[in-house]
Amino acid sequence: MKIAAISDIHGNLGALDAVLADIGRREVDMVVNLGDILSGPLLPGETADRLMALDLPTIRGNHERQLLAPDRDAMGLSDRHAAECINGPQREWLSKLPATMWVADDVFLCHATPESDVECFLEDIRDGELIPAALREIEVRAKPCAAPLILCGHTHIPRVARLANGQVIVNPGSVGIQAYYGNHPIPHTVEIGSPHARYALVEASAGGWIAELIAVPYDWEAAARIAERQARPDWVRALRTGFVRAQ
Repeated sequence: MKIAAISDIHGNLGALDAVLADIGRREVDMVVNLGDILSGPLLPGETADRLMALDLPTIRGNHERQLLAPDRDAMGLSDRHAAECINGPQREWLSKLPATMWVADDVFLCHATPESDVECFLEDIRDGELIPAALREIEVRAKPCAAPLILCGHTHIPRVARLANGQVIVNPGSVGIQAYYGNHPIPHTVEIGSPHARYALVEASAGGWIAELIAVPYDWEAAARIAERQARPDWVRALRTGFVRAQ
């Protein structure tokens, strides 16, 4: 089985289309979507329409939960923009997405960890940065799920971990945005360092799961101009460079 994993699209339709085109050249058996689909200052409604038509195995992330909340005044800018742009059918589609999903007997999807949509799986926070977590910490987080392959997202950091029991955990990185300021559980910064859209290919082999982390070029300048029109300079820099801090 060969699976393409996408995550954290955040309404970046241009990046999504580039990733789907690249996947289309690789003869995969399945494409899965790991959540955080629409929130951001870009094209949430158009992104929803594209994905609804594809009907991929899809789970919700923390941003789906947040933008579906009733109090828009309490939302962050990205969730509020998406909540104001989507229509009834799109909102209904989001509301029906599960938090986790088994797509095969040995493949489990979660947004962040098997039990949380906001906790880091493969990273810890130190001095305001996300750093690779120790394997013993990852093993604790993976304990609720015995799947040989776990696909997760949330942090936007492409990473692969193999545990002592043979479990493989893959974060494909983010399709839509390569840098951000986070605030849970404490303030931190994530910067991937290039603007390329990210996804992962995982394939079963006799020796175990093979994972390939892929970076795809797309018209990030066009995406940055949309963010400029929404007065989101943090997104503009991140979309153009993969950094949120001046370089």
